[in-house]
This record gives sequence, structure tokens and C-alpha cells, in this order.
Amino acid sequence: MIRLILIFCLIFCFEGYSQKFGYVNSEFILNSMPEYKEALSEIDNLSKAWEKEVSDMYIEIEKKEIILKNEEILLTKEMYEEKRLQLDEEWKEIKNYQQKVFGFEGLYFLKKKELIQPIQDVLFESIEKVAKKNRLQIIFDKSSEPVLLYTNPIHDYTDYVLEDLGVTKKNN
Repeated sequence: MIRLILIFCLIFCFEGYSQKFGYVNSEFILNSMPEYKEALSEIDNLSKAWEKEVSDMYIEIEKKEIILKNEEILLTKEMYEEKRLQLDEEWKEIKNYQQKVFGFEGLYFLKKKELIQPIQDVLFESIEKVAKKNRLQIIFDKSSEPVLLYTNPIHDYTDYVLEDLGVTKKNN
């Protein structure tokens, strides 16, 4: 990825274009936004509630497993097999529920997307606004790939984006 960026930069340099680049730290910006912190808190609370619910379901089924094991000698083979099948079905239901909540495209993922996506959209709109205002051609994100090995602070536009969003150090 870094090679691609370097090649891209070299192409523009050799073509005689004077391009202006900058960077922001989107992670820092997001963590400075109260609505992002609230969304993370809500997601965390939901996650803990769902984890407890799934954990309680596992505890219940494990108790039933112990009871079945203790009753095994008292039950006929048919009765045991019937109860065994019921428990296997309950295990399957619990695992399906866990997958429904925490799996890919599960309730947790969808809720996170629902709460975080609008905040990220606001951030990206602000970054675009700052880029246009400062006539920047490219803005890198310092908090994610590609890794910037050196950055001159003069090209850091994080504060401009915070200012555009109305988030200042006084608000924090």
C-alpha cells in the first residue's frame, strides 16, 4: 500500500503537478466527539447484556446436562435418548442465538453499524470540507493504514476537522 502511494506521489511530481497533502488522526477525532463516546458506551452496554444472556443460557443447559448425567442410571434407554436429543437441540438453539447476536452481520454488528456509521459520515464530510477549504488533493489517516513513518506537523489537519465539527479541547 505504501509503495502504491509513493508511486502515486512520484507520478504527480514528474508530471509537474504541485499537489498538497495532509493528514488527520481520525481515531483521535472520533474519541474527541461526545456522540461517539455515547455510541461506544451504548454498544458496550448492549454487548454486556447480550453476553450475560448467552452466558446464562449456557449455565442453564450445563445444569440440565448434569441432571441428565445423574439421572442416566434411573432412565430407560429410550427416555435417556429422548432427553439427550432435547438437550442437543437446546445446545443448537443457544449456539444459533449466539451466532445471531455476535456473528457476522449479527445484532451486535448491525447495532454498531447503526450507531457509528452516522458519526463516521459526519467526520468524513468534515474531512472533505477541510480538504476543499485548504485545497488539499489527498488526506491520509494517521491512525490507520498506511503507516506514516514521518509526518511534518505542518500538514496535520486534525485540529481543522475538530474545529469544523465544533469539538474543541474546551469541550472535552
